[in-house]
Amino acid sequence: MNIFEQYLNEIKELIINNAKKLELDNTNALKSVNLEIPPEKFDYDLSCNVAMVMAKANKKKPEHLAKNIQALLIENLKNFSKVDIAGPGFLNINFKNEALTEIINKIIKKKSNYGSNLKKNKYNLEFVSANPTGPLHVGHCRGAIFGDVLSNLLSFNGNKVTKEYYVNDHGNQIKNFVKSVFLRLREIKFNEKFKDKKELYPGDYIIDIAKKIIETKPRINLKNLDDIYNELHKLSINLSLDMIKNDLNKLGIKHDIFIFENELIKNKTVEKAVNKLKDKKFVIEGYLEEPKGEEKKDWKRIKRLIFKSSLFGDDTDRALQKNDGSWTYFASDVGYHSFKISRKFNSLINILGADHTGYIKRINAAVKALSDNKVILDCKVCQLVKLYKKGKPYKMSKRAGDFITVKDLLSEVDKDSIRFMMLSRSNDVELDFDFSKVLEKNKDNQVFYVQYCYARINSLFRILKLDLNKTFTIDEKNFNLNIYERKILRKVFDWSKTIDLASFKQEPHRITFYLYDLATLFHSYWSKGNEDEDYKLVKDGKIKQLNSLIIIQLVAIVIENGMKILGVSLPKKM
Repeated sequence: MNIFEQYLNEIKELIINNAKKLELDNTNALKSVNLEIPPEKFDYDLSCNVAMVMAKANKKKPEHLAKNIQALLIENLKNFSKVDIAGPGFLNINFKNEALTEIINKIIKKKSNYGSNLKKNKYNLEFVSANPTGPLHVGHCRGAIFGDVLSNLLSFNGNKVTKEYYVNDHGNQIKNFVKSVFLRLREIKFNEKFKDKKELYPGDYIIDIAKKIIETKPRINLKNLDDIYNELHKLSINLSLDMIKNDLNKLGIKHDIFIFENELIKNKTVEKAVNKLKDKKFVIEGYLEEPKGEEKKDWKRIKRLIFKSSLFGDDTDRALQKNDGSWTYFASDVGYHSFKISRKFNSLINILGADHTGYIKRINAAVKALSDNKVILDCKVCQLVKLYKKGKPYKMSKRAGDFITVKDLLSEVDKDSIRFMMLSRSNDVELDFDFSKVLEKNKDNQVFYVQYCYARINSLFRILKLDLNKTFTIDEKNFNLNIYERKILRKVFDWSKTIDLASFKQEPHRITFYLYDLATLFHSYWSKGNEDEDYKLVKDGKIKQLNSLIIIQLVAIVIENGMKILGVSLPKKM
């Protein structure tokens, strides 16, 4: 239910049907027309730029065209009580009370579905996908929450979403991880000193993994790593993943499926994908140009399989084989994305960390080549998180080694605050996370402010001894909303448009912005009642205006829907 879309379509249809009367030769520009809520200083429900857009496209004066369109709207669109012209040709519109009550009744009827527009696309959303060589750190936390909330948002809007985690359990990093666990096992069993080498993982969590292995396999043979590598690999990866899943669970995140790189390689998924690209003439056997900078250090002029990714917008062609002939990390990713494509998703979304920006062009090129440009891959990069306390950089314990873990973060701040604040800015800009602010109980703490709004609404209904979920009948005869109620109602109408825009642009931070603005309008209304008797909601234990109660009920409906998307709780008392 999107009233902006509904009435914009009616306005466009009216313009097309009356193009001759309006002396319009070009109606193509209608695609650039929009309908929105005007700034607060204008006391109107809607604002449309149709006169300005069409005047420019048809070389006419916008003021003159605006007058003709104004007359057309008043005559034909019966739900409009007023259409005024402002500035260079904006049309500002107010609804009739009958139309407002009809819209309100529809919202109340939809309740938990209000805002959903049933798009029905099939998404694969891959996020976190941290190497299973250690616990999640704060950087992972932002991407994890962004991915989870984006999944919730797309699902709320009627799409089918698969939340996926790709486990990189193959390669040199994993070998070093398993070796680190092996050496910790020998340290525990035989009191051997752990070798402090650059390639090994020194964090205390490796000791935890080793202890758990000893608990389940007390007689494990530790004479030679090669003899038990496969067994130890499986045990170590599973325990590390359990640790990661536990952290994710505490953040309120659960993936639908885990895909293991090792399994893809065993099933020759990579080889099949490379052969597919060979058949399309996108893979050749040849030599790469000598790289620049630090990449040059281990480079050798060796003949290898090369993907012609420059044909699909990449800066250069990419190697699919290392010097020893084994698959590169990129080749494994090509195989993985070929597997994704085979599962018939309309759209693929990868949530990446700030250090993976250079990866985007090559994997986009692979998806285009593999799918004949039929599958869309959208890579969203989550920038760094900087931790502060009272405005100063804050360092917590580093039990994991050289980074701050999600576990550390959760020991300082609750899940709700983390989830909300990680979406307090767009994912493509750095985020300052100040512990002091998220622990305060005031307007600066955004999640508290929204939760407090909902708690206040519940307290009002408790005072009135009414059920918040009860359906009330609008008093149409006395439908006289005050200025605060009008502002709140217009913001409620904007919810469906916010959902559409946030889904289309894949920007879940728009939900936090919207909820904070809505809560701010409500708190202003509540405070005005404490200052001015005319704005008091309750008198002698009864609601002064039933319509006021319904407007507040609409706020509760939207906040419930919004916080459900964010995965943030809504306490009824605070």
